[in-house]
Amino acid sequence: MTMTYHKAYAADQAAMQAMRAELRGHPAMEFGPEARPIFDELMAKTPAAQNVIYEAATVGGIAGWWCKPSDAAEGTAILYLHGGAYILGSAAAYRNFAGHIATRAKTAAFIADYRIAPEHRFPGALDDAIAAYRGLSAEGYSRLALVGDSAGGGLALSLLLLATAASKNGSVVRPSAAAVMSPWTDLALTGESIKTRANADPLLTRDALQKSAKLYLSEQDLRDPQASPLYADLVGIPPVLLHVGEDEILLDDSRRFAEHIDTVGGLAQLHVWEGMVHVFPSNLELLQAAREALDSIGDFLRQHLQP
Repeated sequence: MTMTYHKAYAADQAAMQAMRAELRGHPAMEFGPEARPIFDELMAKTPAAQNVIYEAATVGGIAGWWCKPSDAAEGTAILYLHGGAYILGSAAAYRNFAGHIATRAKTAAFIADYRIAPEHRFPGALDDAIAAYRGLSAEGYSRLALVGDSAGGGLALSLLLLATAASKNGSVVRPSAAAVMSPWTDLALTGESIKTRANADPLLTRDALQKSAKLYLSEQDLRDPQASPLYADLVGIPPVLLHVGEDEILLDDSRRFAEHIDTVGGLAQLHVWEGMVHVFPSNLELLQAAREALDSIGDFLRQHLQP
């Protein structure tokens, strides 16, 4: 495992202080269906990437959106799985953000509109992610990578393991790599950072995540490895890149997952960013750290997708 610690830029520190001051005047976000319009509106404010075509489509029976850079490499694709604690988020709202990753990776990205809770509980999201991946493989993409943020990051890692196992019998292409931002890998919320970063995190609370986990899993085991990949057998896992903010309660979800990969001899690159919060790369207009993290993701994906 390689771990890189990024000191905060002065301009980013000022921006984060302003953001924290603004958030103190608002109640913490609750992850319920009523919050979906607000969440989607916030994500949709990301400016569109240049020279990217956005197309609604269906892959493997799963609706979603393609983000196709003009210089996309042939035969390669990214499957993007959006965040939102398994309760919020949509492919349409994430188009612009995923487009910035696609253009940096020089690879077309498909954002899957996987089913969300409480209308569709576990394993609905995972089943849809698997179907979308199988669809991409069946369409002839020979090199595939998984990308996701927050709950979508955890979902991407669960899918990474399942797709890797399925590739052994030739039913799908073996995933080349995964890049995740602030992944939720432990729905049991056992990481120390849940406590130690509670006062530093302006976006997430233990209570909100517990409620989301309950809505998603119902009575299922919180440590089910297909929902909480931290508890999975990671032997043979493809290379994984993780970016996480130092000031978020899910810091240890990234740190422990990277350490787990290391113990089984896999390749993990962990980047921890001083003063940053949950899925900070989405603030690419505001933060230099966000743009650098996205550049890092693009470099990593090109390295593993393009021969």
